[in-house]
Amino acid sequence: MQYDSIKRSLGKEFNKKPLTRKLFYWLLDLLLLRTWHIKKAIRKWGKQYKNGADILDAGSGFGQYSFYLSKQCKKNRILGVDVKTEQVEDCNKFFNQIGKSERVKFEYADLTKFEKTKEFDMILSVDVMEHILEDVEVFKNFHKTLKDDGMLLISTPSDLGGSDVHDEDDHSFIDEHVRDGYGVREIEEKLNSAGFTKVEVAYAYGTPGKISWKLSMKTPILMLNKSKLFFIILPFYYMITFPISFVLNYFDVNMKHKSGTGLIVKAFK
Repeated sequence: MQYDSIKRSLGKEFNKKPLTRKLFYWLLDLLLLRTWHIKKAIRKWGKQYKNGADILDAGSGFGQYSFYLSKQCKKNRILGVDVKTEQVEDCNKFFNQIGKSERVKFEYADLTKFEKTKEFDMILSVDVMEHILEDVEVFKNFHKTLKDDGMLLISTPSDLGGSDVHDEDDHSFIDEHVRDGYGVREIEEKLNSAGFTKVEVAYAYGTPGKISWKLSMKTPILMLNKSKLFFIILPFYYMITFPISFVLNYFDVNMKHKSGTGLIVKAFK
């Protein structure tokens, strides 16, 4: 399933003006369950940084997490990096338009080669590691780049149905993934080998989240892959399904799951 092409199409339409881009961010925040989990973790972490922090948004994409971090504390200093130069340029343009370019900047970077020394209090990596084959190299670079006591926050699919893969015969729902998901023990060992001394892993997308994901993401993407005409139907589709997804997301974020198709990982230096 070509997920990136759908994202590009949506981004192209919404990102023409600052107001519609903010609307796009707001819609992503509402619909994407991973965003609910990540924002909850950021709020908890941010309580100790009242005077701002240096943050790396590793794989910044459309810049929605950098935007949230810039609002969460007006003293945060954020660097977003991505391998897609068009998104880097687009994000720099948008943040300049809204007057935040002094403390929120974007640049091209390959995370397998990205190295700075003790520059960031937190590194955020949302749905990135499943796209990178040389993951341990990236984890080592993250460790070197973090300040002492810094935190790495990761959202990634698990090996318990992540990418909608449930057995050996299934194929990833997202063609761009190089791995279907991580096992808890696997990602703990890889992060430990990269130098992280404390790793906390929690499942996301438990039973409520899996149902919500099928309603709010999988079905619309399948529809749009068949025909772009479904863009016209989407608002009406979400009018019916969103209230259900909202309630399911709330329960998923506020429950502890024994298993799930996603992982929220915190690794400390």
